[in-house]
Amino acid sequence: MYRAPRSRRHLSSFYWFCLDHVREYNKAWDYCAGMSTEEIEAHIRADVVGWRPTWPMGWWARRRAGMDYDSVRDDFGFFADDGKKGAEKERKQSAFSPMSAEAKALSAMDLSPPVTLDKLKARYKELVKRFHPDTHGGDKAAEERLKLINQAYSTLRNSV
Repeated sequence: MYRAPRSRRHLSSFYWFCLDHVREYNKAWDYCAGMSTEEIEAHIRADVVGWRPTWPMGWWARRRAGMDYDSVRDDFGFFADDGKKGAEKERKQSAFSPMSAEAKALSAMDLSPPVTLDKLKARYKELVKRFHPDTHGGDKAAEERLKLINQAYSTLRNSV
């Protein structure tokens, strides 16, 4: 048994024929029967993209960044005036530079600068009480968190 589509609108619904009859049916069947030339052209164009909407490359990224479609990306600051070049360079360095050891340590201890030695010690004692493995029944996650806190404390203690 061989299947043959019932109509253009219902391509997942089939007639079932033997080989000779399916060949005869397919010779007489015209997918575009009843369509105008403009409808056929529109159908072919829609088939090219698989009936999905399309947009220019990079459109979503520019939209998320708040840029309009016609704006020019100037990564090196060639088109910016002198005042903008320095600000743009500083913004890019702060956005893409890796965090320093002190910044990572401050983040691990949930502190923000400026930090005094007394403030650091108080925060360290608070975090040790909270994440000590004995208070969590030997939880490995708490133990790992305490290791990070100890490293952060030693880094900040040496820099303060």
